[in-house]
Amino acid sequence: MVSAIELIEQDLGKMEGAIAHLASQLHDSYATYLTVLGQTVQKQLMLAGYQVCTQGYPDAFLSLSFNQRQNLQQALRQIGKEGRDELILHLQLPQDLSSTLDDELDDEDEELELLVEFTESLAETTTNPSPDSALTPQKPILPDQLLQWQDMLEDQIALTLQTVSVETNHLLQQEGIIPDKLPPTVLEAATKADAAGESSPGSNLLNLLVETQTPEDDDDSTLTRIIAVNLRLSEIEFTEPQLVKVRNQIRNLLAHTTKFQRQYRKKQREWTVVQAEAAWRASWFED
Repeated sequence: MVSAIELIEQDLGKMEGAIAHLASQLHDSYATYLTVLGQTVQKQLMLAGYQVCTQGYPDAFLSLSFNQRQNLQQALRQIGKEGRDELILHLQLPQDLSSTLDDELDDEDEELELLVEFTESLAETTTNPSPDSALTPQKPILPDQLLQWQDMLEDQIALTLQTVSVETNHLLQQEGIIPDKLPPTVLEAATKADAAGESSPGSNLLNLLVETQTPEDDDDSTLTRIIAVNLRLSEIEFTEPQLVKVRNQIRNLLAHTTKFQRQYRKKQREWTVVQAEAAWRASWFED
């Protein structure tokens, strides 16, 4: 006769197989999403750079020589390619990356290390399916882990877009397009904060109204409007229907994962209670 503990463990095993299958689907969806996102980021970065140069500061762009304009465009393309590659690598991290991190990790490095480890686990689940209908890796993937991985992955995506924006603005400022009235550190902080500016759908631009001191009089200041690049995930998705489609798939998979998270926790609680009851009976004796 099958004991209550064995029945609960069987249920947990079935759930773990279903969760592993969800993890594989989520991994595949993100692989598609990041590939399309990387390509779209390249296009949107060039469009945002075009708008800054031609609509924001046309006089500054026209003051550049032909070669300078070409070099600027090439540098923008290179930043876009690097951003695309970095986005794709979030799911294709090298096996030895974790060994390159310092022994004393800051919060971002700790998050990246966890992302590396769990991405490797997901890759094993995806490439080495079991003969059963559900994927069952040697080490079960738990719902909490899967949701944490997804959250960290989204953080890394946002960080990449932020980095691409900051690098682009530094380039535009170095080339004399964006005025140097605004210190690069302030421009970088404004880009990261995002809340300091105004935007219109699909623009990926940041409009800042900045108070600057006049060289003639330190007590006198003027308001200067600064236009800079600020890639936003919501605006990038807005321009690409395929990203919206895959994002909806991801949301559905996450909803299923959250459902399994509740069920799995409940079943774990049942297992703990049954184990405690068995332990009580094992140690009990009549006076």
